[in-house]
Order: sequence, then structure tokens, then C-alpha cells
Amino acid sequence: MPAFIVTLLLALPFFPLSAPVYAETQQVDFQHIVRQISLQAETAIATYKPEAGLDTADIFSDLYFDQFEGSGMELEIGMQDPGLKSELESLFSTVIGLASKQRPAVELQHAWSNLQQRLQETADAQPQSADSSFWSMLLQSFLILLREGFEAILVITALSTYLRRQNAVHQLPVIYCGVGLALLASLLTAWLLHNVLQVSGAAQEALEGITMLIAAAVLFYVSYWLISKSESARWQTWIQGQIDTALSKGSLFALGFAAFLAVYREGAETVLFYQALAGQAEDQSLALLLGFCAAAAALIVVYWLMRTASLKLPIGLFFTVTAALLYYLAVTFAGNGMLELQEAGWASITPVSGLPRITWLGLYPTLETMLAQLVVLSPLPFALYWWARQRHQTADANNARAELKGTRA
Repeated sequence: MPAFIVTLLLALPFFPLSAPVYAETQQVDFQHIVRQISLQAETAIATYKPEAGLDTADIFSDLYFDQFEGSGMELEIGMQDPGLKSELESLFSTVIGLASKQRPAVELQHAWSNLQQRLQETADAQPQSADSSFWSMLLQSFLILLREGFEAILVITALSTYLRRQNAVHQLPVIYCGVGLALLASLLTAWLLHNVLQVSGAAQEALEGITMLIAAAVLFYVSYWLISKSESARWQTWIQGQIDTALSKGSLFALGFAAFLAVYREGAETVLFYQALAGQAEDQSLALLLGFCAAAAALIVVYWLMRTASLKLPIGLFFTVTAALLYYLAVTFAGNGMLELQEAGWASITPVSGLPRITWLGLYPTLETMLAQLVVLSPLPFALYWWARQRHQTADANNARAELKGTRA
């Protein structure tokens, strides 16, 4: 990657923000927060009446934003385990959704019991005291960037390898510019949210949700565009004399925008993670910096290894695997994006009983998240049918040519 992108990466957690999260902070006491949430929630559950369900939904929404998020508990969980953070968000959404839909008290009690159990398990698993030793700080710093950056590296590798495999190396700056702009946008967003706009937690959730849904749409488009090139014979025909047409400004914009969203989706949150970690670092700033630099170096190595391996794959397999990866990300982004909009109050919450909660798939037991993912998944059967038909027609054409050659011989 160009040097300016590496420079931005190294400067990411040290961007001058005067937000309170950057100041020295104490470890968040999960047990205290869970007790506070439980006291208010138990009262709300005990007095719940379906006809006044919207009031109860508002209480749990306030508990989420004021206690769970406002205390810093959500941020600290997100630093350690993003999957657990999404699970707890989903459990809060289920309670809020049931109350807003005026469902029976027994259903609300069951949903609250599930949420309370996971909150208490999370609090019980928290260490009794913050470990700010050199190696602990270094490891936390390393894992934050490695975890948040790996998904973006997958997308960037797929897109850049695509351009290399079609002999369009001169177009790679489109991808790198998307990455660089995303890093700048992440820094600017974090600064605006906490220094200028002072937006509420709901607005931040909405911004994350909108970003994820846009990312899902762009990756959906790019994945189908790539799968259309997966047939080797069609690819050879396409690449011979049609590169300029296929790499139109619109297509290049989609590739660059996909790279931008892959980085920006987690960029601002990563800045906030490092701000919070820096607030706990005390005299371990060197460990934080070394952990960050080590993770950045590891991501560069991962990028190089993945790029090298992908260049050696058969071209049909490469496009199929790349399209499948981007399609998977589009599906998970759709579910997670809708979940964020639900938390922000921008989308309704209709719980669906019997639907599993699988965070790594972005699958949550609500009608809205399920419909968002179905929108992305619904064209898949038609695409697979079209792809199989194209392969069958190509095989028939090859057999006909082989028979014709045999007859002439």
C-alpha cells in the first residue's frame, strides 16, 4: 500500500481528540452496572401492562443507552468480544420489541430473563481489577487492530487481486484511494461525534447501521459482478478487448467505494477503542503503540500472503471464492445494519420466536433483520441457476467444437 496509508494507520489512535473517553479512565464496573439495570428492569417488568407497552419499551431503551452504553460497558465489551456485544444488543432489542408490540407479560419476562442472564454472565467473567501491565496492554492493543482490520483486509485483497488478474494494475490507486479516504473519514467522524456534534448514542447507532446497509448493497453488487466473470471461457472472451468497457467509471467507483466502506465501517469505532484503551494505559503508552504497530505489520503480512495465494488460484475458482466471500459479508452487514437501526429506534422490532441468534452470520430473531437478509439472499437461487446454465451452454459448445474437429479430421 502507498506510504500515506501506512502513515495514517500508525497515526490512527493518536489523532488529537479532546473527547472525555481519551482522558484517563477507571475500569468499568460491570457488576455495578448490571445491578443498576436489573433494579430498574425488574420494576418495569413487574408493573408491565401490554396496553402501556410503549412506555416499558422506552424504559429499556433508556437502560440500553444510559446504563449499558453510557457507562462505557458496551464499549469495553466491544473491545474484547464484538460478537458478545452484538448478542447483548440483540437481546435488548428483543425485550424492547416485545414491549412495543404489546406482547403478553410472560413473553417479556422470558426475554428479560435471557438478557439478565447474559449480562450477569458477562459481569461475572470480568476480571476483578484492570491489568495494565506492559504485556497485557500490548496484547489488547494488538488484538483490537488485528480483529477490526482483518475483515477489511479480506475485501481489499479480493478487490486488488481482481484488478491484477485482469491486467489492470494501473487502476489499483482507485482501491488505495478508497482505503486512504476511509481512514481520514474515520478520524473525522470520531472527532465530529465527540467534539462538535455531541450526538446521542442513538445517532451513533444509526450512523453505524446506515453504513453497514450501504456496505451490504455495494458488496452485493460487486459479488454478482464478479460471479458473472467466474466462467473461464467467458472470462477469456471478456478480457480480450473489453477491459476498457468493463472497467467503466461506474465499475471502478463501485470497487473503490467497496474498499472505502470496508475500512470506514469499523474505522471510527476502532479510533474510539484506542481512545478508551489509551485512557486506561497510564504509563503503558509504549505498550499500546507497540501493540498497534505489531498489528499493522501483521495485517500487511496477511495482505501479502492472501494476495500471493489468490493470484495462484485458477481464475474461475478465484472469482467464485471472491464473490462468495463478498456475498457472505453483504448478508452479515445487512443483518447487523438493521440491528443497529433497531437500537437507534429508526426501525421497528418484531421478535420472531424459534429463530436462532448467530452473530457471525448477522442473524437475529427479529422480522426486520431477517427481511433485510432475505432481500440480499433472494436473488441467489436465480443467480445460481443462471451460472449453472452458462456453464452447461459452454460445455455444450466445447463438445460441439470437439466433435466438429473430429469429423474434419
